[in-house]
Amino acid sequence: MIRSVVRGFGASLPKRVLTNKELEGLVETSDEWIVQRTGIRQRYIAGEGETTASLGEAAARAALERAGLTPADLDIIILATSTPDNTFPATAVNIQNRLGMHHGAAFDVQAVCSGFIYAMATADAYLRGGLAKRALVIGAETFSRILDWNDRTTCVLFGDGAGAVILEAVESSGETADRGVLTCQLRSDGAHQQKLYVDGGPSTTGTVGHLRMEGREVFKHAVGMITDVIEDAFTATGTQIEDLDWLVPHQANRRIIDASAKKLGIPLEKVVVTVDLHGNTSAASIPLALATAAGDGRIKQGDLVLLEAMGGGFTWGSVLLRW
Repeated sequence: MIRSVVRGFGASLPKRVLTNKELEGLVETSDEWIVQRTGIRQRYIAGEGETTASLGEAAARAALERAGLTPADLDIIILATSTPDNTFPATAVNIQNRLGMHHGAAFDVQAVCSGFIYAMATADAYLRGGLAKRALVIGAETFSRILDWNDRTTCVLFGDGAGAVILEAVESSGETADRGVLTCQLRSDGAHQQKLYVDGGPSTTGTVGHLRMEGREVFKHAVGMITDVIEDAFTATGTQIEDLDWLVPHQANRRIIDASAKKLGIPLEKVVVTVDLHGNTSAASIPLALATAAGDGRIKQGDLVLLEAMGGGFTWGSVLLRW
């Protein structure tokens, strides 16, 4: 059978770092409060000339370089984002052009913080179905541009950045020891739309709008929903929690990460945490965390790695893969 194997990874962050201390001068908050409630100490904020496309391009180039590939080796680009450069065309097409790639296909996937999980699952389906040999999967966001900087409950949480992986279709034995994506689990429930959303859009207000969130409600649902798709991933592959080498969760809130790991019985030393450095970068958070942990040598070839996320909608999902 065909497995989608990670061949390369990359990341890109804006130049500007915004610390909690600096935020104290913008809204009524404190470094102590932010760290205690979220675990976030800083985030990166896109400046002039830095966009979702430019960050995505830089992450893509880093992934290509690590893989020893060029844009000519790619068949498809899938970008997960909720902050596109334009309403249309897809920002993936912009990145495709920036890379000098004029063949294949490129499109965006919109599932908010779960976007990278959805994009990985989509790429995996293309590769296993024989529609592509290599896929560039990117998560890129400039959430700072949809924040209400007067709303202290949301503006302290989010940041900007991009991460990318290159997946390649490889013939495998079909065993869980194979490298590559082993299973993808996707879910959504639109009944929760008003708990985490943006209050604008082309079809409703004709504006970009700002992010709105009922923080307590999101926290309440997050742990249970995440547990669901993680347990299903192990059931689908016949593996167990004990087999897991690394959990790479969506970096939304340290308390959600810790509570989820505790409920599942995953030791915290097996959990990759970058929320303190990046804040919540939505669809970019998992590939940024992956690039950090693989880049510093924690995630090694052959490791069993679980990715999971929940985002506005609600959407949630998991990807279990062998690195």
